[in-house]
Amino acid sequence: MSMRNYSSAQRHVDNVLQGYGDLNQLTQAPPLMITRGNGVYVYDEAGTEYIEGAAGMWCVALGFNERALVDAAIEQLEKLPYYHNLVDKATTPAGQLAEQLRAIAPAPMARAYFANSGSEANDTMVKLVWYYNNAMGRPNKKKIIGRRMGFHGVTVAAGSLTGIPYIHTAFDLPIKHILHTDFPHFYRESLPGESEEDFSTRLANNLDALIQKEGPDTCAAFIAEPVMGAAGAVPPPATYFDKIQAVLKKYDMLFLADEVITGFGRTGNMWGSETYNIKPDMMSLAKGITSSYQPLSTVMIGERIWGAIEEQAKKVGIFGHAFTTTGHPVAVAVALKSLELYRERDIVGHVKRMEPIFQNAMKAFADHPLVGNVRGVGLCGAIELVADKATKRGFAPQLKVKDFTRRACQSRGLIIRMAASGDSLAFSPPLIINEIQISEMFKRFKAAMDETLSWVESNNLRAVKAA
Repeated sequence: MSMRNYSSAQRHVDNVLQGYGDLNQLTQAPPLMITRGNGVYVYDEAGTEYIEGAAGMWCVALGFNERALVDAAIEQLEKLPYYHNLVDKATTPAGQLAEQLRAIAPAPMARAYFANSGSEANDTMVKLVWYYNNAMGRPNKKKIIGRRMGFHGVTVAAGSLTGIPYIHTAFDLPIKHILHTDFPHFYRESLPGESEEDFSTRLANNLDALIQKEGPDTCAAFIAEPVMGAAGAVPPPATYFDKIQAVLKKYDMLFLADEVITGFGRTGNMWGSETYNIKPDMMSLAKGITSSYQPLSTVMIGERIWGAIEEQAKKVGIFGHAFTTTGHPVAVAVALKSLELYRERDIVGHVKRMEPIFQNAMKAFADHPLVGNVRGVGLCGAIELVADKATKRGFAPQLKVKDFTRRACQSRGLIIRMAASGDSLAFSPPLIINEIQISEMFKRFKAAMDETLSWVESNNLRAVKAA
């Protein structure tokens, strides 16, 4: 261990490889150690309170101390702490959860398959797309199209679906059969004078052209987040998904909806697919399914494709895909209790009531000298910083302006997310957040923004060119 000054909580952190961390920076200063949580707040080892404006990693929908979820986990641990759902064995909680998820799905679904993370769920969808087309006698129809700046995880297949360069660099990704199409970020990617509808038409035409170029008989599926999370809470432009789905229907391609972030109320409906009229053939769920009190993800398999998958498995003699902890009973028990709380407490209704308060608080920053774009839906959104509002020119990346703002927020007791796209700062608080807490969250953010403006102006950072 290096000879740094560590607190008692930090003394072991050099043994941990921090995901997405700047390893050079972490050698200079250890990470902030979070030790407990309460509602929308978390606390570090010194007892400092933070509003968790990102719900962890878009995760803790029901807050950080929901006793009902803890009790559900304890009860299941005492009854059956582990068993598998493989071969000829199953557990009651897994069956109950699958039934409840099918009942509320945004499109007809035949089966639920349980995994442990969003990455694993999306990885599984890749395999099922290939399995399905083999079953259909289409061995060449295997290509899956994601989007630039889309995020679907970091396993070999899911990381390939992801369209963020640093997920690929030096990892030899993406793998064969994975392609990427346009980033549907209207503020950044539209042409001068182009309406949202025209932008969507152009992107749909580009997708059509890509499929034609690759060969329709080789293109199997398209995957998308209803709202692009890691890219900076980017909602789709008007009519985008309607036009994309028309292209997919034209070429008999599957729509894979990544609801890992948008599922369970984040956009003001139970599913982001409902918000944007998406009819998925498969969908991946995670995060909110247990409020992330336990690791659990799910692939919902549409009726359209289930029959072919089932028949193929019969021909092969076995369905050769599973995880040791598929449908872990403790995680599933927590998920069942989470669904109960979503219903009983009308969490989706609460999000709808808080949405105008949250979104209006964000829009109030549109006139700030550093803000180029404000966007969002439901209880998620992002504020994008620019060096020049008129031209949309961003700051030189080496300045790390968004990181300055993030740290300024943290010093004021607010945790937010830096997006992978540009100088965007994302918000996705626990869904239980109330009006007073929303007001306090953006009060702290404004103070951080004002500090950033002072730093930018005093150092003439708008004039700095990219290295």
